[in-house]
Amino acid sequence: MAKNVSLASMDQKLAMAKRYSYEGVVAGAKAAVVASVATAIPTFAIGKMSPWARTYLNPTAKALIISTVAGMAYFVVADKTILKTARQNSFK
Repeated sequence: MAKNVSLASMDQKLAMAKRYSYEGVVAGAKAAVVASVATAIPTFAIGKMSPWARTYLNPTAKALIISTVAGMAYFVVADKTILKTARQNSFK
């Protein structure tokens, strides 16, 4: 009987962890989209207006800037969301 309780408890913990991860992925994806748009507009605008940027920032550099910001936003928001959700439910 104790083994069944332990397995049920483990299944419940696994289900909760999957839910927390999914919530983190969704929040991170939303943040990445917002960060991409918020970064792409000024990056391309500066590329058109600034002589220095026109000379030194080729399309690959611009894409690297945008993707770096999007990746950072994704991981930061996903991590914070997972930790926040886990903390809220750890006291229950």
